[in-house]
Amino acid sequence: MRLTVFWERMAEHFGTGYADTFARDHVMSELGERTVHQALDAGWEAKDVWRVVCRVMNVPQEKR
Repeated sequence: MRLTVFWERMAEHFGTGYADTFARDHVMSELGERTVHQALDAGWEAKDVWRVVCRVMNVPQEKR
């Protein structure tokens, strides 16, 4: 998954205004106690981060 697709999906689910705030502030144990931004900066693949976000935030299957 390309980062542009990842951020599009984040915006679709959380809204354009909240997606970045969530990605910057929400620490998830599934990402090694990192935020989305920290996980991506640490080298996590966007598709893997998206899968974690989907699980943690109960993103509907049709949006995954």
